[in-house]
Amino acid sequence: MNSFFTINPTNGEKIKEYNEFSLSYLDELLFLAHKTFKSWRETTFTYRAELMKKVSAILIERKEELARLMALEMGKPIIQGIAEAEKCAWVCDYYAENAEKFLADEYIPTQMTKSYAAFIPLGVIFAIMPWNFPFWQVFRFAAPALMAGNTAVLKHARNTMGCALEIEKIFRKAGFPDGAFISLVIGSDFVPKVIAHPLVKAVTLTGSTPVGSKVAEKSGSKIKKTVLELGGSDPYIILADANLEKAVETCVVARLINSGQSCISAKRFIVVREIYNEFIHLFTEGMKSVKMGDPLDKDNLVGPQARKDLQETLHYQVIQSKEKGAKLLLGGEIPKGKGFFYPPTVLSDVYKGMAAYDEETFGPVAAIIPANNEQQAIEIANDNIYGLGAAIFTEDLEKGEWIARNKLDAGCCFVNDYVKSDPRLPFGGIKQSGYGRELSAYGIKEFVNIKTVVVK
Repeated sequence: MNSFFTINPTNGEKIKEYNEFSLSYLDELLFLAHKTFKSWRETTFTYRAELMKKVSAILIERKEELARLMALEMGKPIIQGIAEAEKCAWVCDYYAENAEKFLADEYIPTQMTKSYAAFIPLGVIFAIMPWNFPFWQVFRFAAPALMAGNTAVLKHARNTMGCALEIEKIFRKAGFPDGAFISLVIGSDFVPKVIAHPLVKAVTLTGSTPVGSKVAEKSGSKIKKTVLELGGSDPYIILADANLEKAVETCVVARLINSGQSCISAKRFIVVREIYNEFIHLFTEGMKSVKMGDPLDKDNLVGPQARKDLQETLHYQVIQSKEKGAKLLLGGEIPKGKGFFYPPTVLSDVYKGMAAYDEETFGPVAAIIPANNEQQAIEIANDNIYGLGAAIFTEDLEKGEWIARNKLDAGCCFVNDYVKSDPRLPFGGIKQSGYGRELSAYGIKEFVNIKTVVVK
């Protein structure tokens, strides 16, 4: 039997050991999820909503305790962990209140007596989720999937296994039946087996682009629906007429949320020449003012990187960019002492061919890229394999909206604010950032059979 440890990234110490499930036990759990689906799909929206509201109440009641668990397992600053638990409660309430409306039959006039589209649950949905938002990533999939009448099995990241098991306990405490939501204690080697299992009907993944490609390939070979939310290297364009102080304040927050470990963190700051030097000065001062340290201390807004290998990869990207000519203005050194910390880091004069330009920097490293004009800024923003989020800063709101809507290659585009997910709005990317949508009415319809019913 294989086992693994969760490790506290603040000090490198082991937290807990977990034994992986055996193949036979895994099979039992998938059969349980399918058996539960057959009865769960027959429940009313009112009943499901009642239980989902209880989940929301538990999340609010225990938000500080859950935030502490996130801090211990993956280093999330505790204030942000509390906000994450609150956001999970929001998405539960949102789907409890709206699922029935979203999935109501849609009547379509034809020459027949009756014709309509019905939205029927698929069955067992397999979720593969990452460590960086260990509760939010799960709930934004699970709340709509369960409200639609599906059941769910989760393969969480190994370093947040405590969070995964706690989520299962929350659903059970709220009154969901055994098998409605199951956290699987398995490693990546088991993923193809779960995808291929005949009782698993669809797959959703939030993770890296290479992993997404493998999951899509395996799911495609079995003709199973997938939703993929993958990597991102979000560009933030700052035009000459932007309110620079507000833009800088927003950009600093956008780069350092979750210690920079977010697919939709601002990663490339594309600044027109007229304000380039001024932006660099203000932004570097803003990054310098943010405190890094123990994530359990509410004064610290930057905690450690979640794993040592992630810290080392980030540092290599900084070194490679410096060697190719980028200017290091702040940070860029691994601190001495315990833990997997990496300081807020600013690189200027970043150009194509550097890691900070071409790759996703998954940590508190900002790449500042000069643009000669607005058109070149847009071209640089789109010059990337990813297309998850993007933002533009300008006082001309009509122009900003036009660029966001028509010119930026991304699934989520914001004007004068940082990119964020919201239960009311569809969320997802294009290009190598994935496909499909989560949240809103679009998200709950990803894992249903849109069935045509005709009566003559």
